[in-house]
Amino acid sequence: MNDAHLHMVVNHFPIIGIVFGFGILIVGLILKNKTLINTSFVLFIVAAVFGAISMATGEGAEELVEDMPNIGKQIIHEHEELAEKLAVLLYVLAGLSLAGLYLNFKNNAKTKLVSFLILGIATAGLFLVQKVGTSGGEIRHTEIRANANTMVNGSVKQSEEHED
Repeated sequence: MNDAHLHMVVNHFPIIGIVFGFGILIVGLILKNKTLINTSFVLFIVAAVFGAISMATGEGAEELVEDMPNIGKQIIHEHEELAEKLAVLLYVLAGLSLAGLYLNFKNNAKTKLVSFLILGIATAGLFLVQKVGTSGGEIRHTEIRANANTMVNGSVKQSEEHED
């Protein structure tokens, strides 16, 4: 298994972790259920661990694909820049989630405040994981790029972006 393969295996977990953690945190806050809130915190921590692994394998993956046809260094660079921002967000989210777990176990009054802070950061994370996931997918899936070629009457036609 090379870095590109390992990167493809682990890079989905930060996205899934934030999405599920966000949903579970909202339900936990609505129901005032500490178990659900703690579950979301653990998901955010796990997402950060897999985010670190994704970052560690990203350079090796880049080396393997950057010179392939239809890839381009610019699209990889854009993905890398977004992934670095997501990694920082994940590490902050994990740190706050550790603090939230501790406060929740101690029945501290600041638990609710920390939970809402985490919810706000996770909300920003939802937007960022969408961008990182899409830019990563565009590296090898040229059909999802904004300038993707489409078939029209059996011939390839360049997609056009129309401004309304």
